[in-house]
Amino acid sequence: MKPALSVIIPCRNGTNYLAEAVASVREQALDSPLEIIVVDDGSTDSTAELARSLGCTVVSIPHSGLSTARNTGLTRASGDHILFLDHDDRLRPGSLQSLLGVMATAEDVDMVLARAQDFVSPELDEEEKARVTARPEPYHGLMSGAMLFRRPVFARVKGFDEARPTAQTMDFLLQAQRAGLGMRKIDTVTVDRRLHLTNMGRTMQRQEGRDHASLLRERLRGNKRRG
Repeated sequence: MKPALSVIIPCRNGTNYLAEAVASVREQALDSPLEIIVVDDGSTDSTAELARSLGCTVVSIPHSGLSTARNTGLTRASGDHILFLDHDDRLRPGSLQSLLGVMATAEDVDMVLARAQDFVSPELDEEEKARVTARPEPYHGLMSGAMLFRRPVFARVKGFDEARPTAQTMDFLLQAQRAGLGMRKIDTVTVDRRLHLTNMGRTMQRQEGRDHASLLRERLRGNKRRG
């Protein structure tokens, strides 16, 4: 039976947290079938073997970055809906039901954007915990696990820009906006975002800030030209 949903998990050296991420998907108890695709982005540990042992479809590629891993996962996905989940995060119980429920009742909605909640990874010691800052309240953000897409979105908007080291999701959403795709925001918290010392948003924070600012400037220039 064709899956109603494909969950794509890009992963490089993810043995510390991948099992929790996959378990959080398996525990959703959906009535419809789903598939979990782990894209092993050139891992040097046993990520691929772990993912297979967890019953996931595994696609291994040379280390190429987040955008390439996501795009590769899309080429293998067969579901009617697509969700990307970072390997170190966890879906909350009932998250997929909430996201799919919006899609089922709103035919004009091409993507649903929910909220995320930060948590500090429990294995950090007190000194390490002091080096990360968790937002105290849930938030709408450009978060994997908080966005569900209808599959046809990816026929109307090109995939994630593989030339960008960061800000790939913002770039994709700006493309979707220009294409006139329908987005619905909901207040439901669907994903718990794990904070640890090697989050991409932490290790590439300055680059990410520059890339987001550059995209916003491009958007403003485009709006002025159309105006």
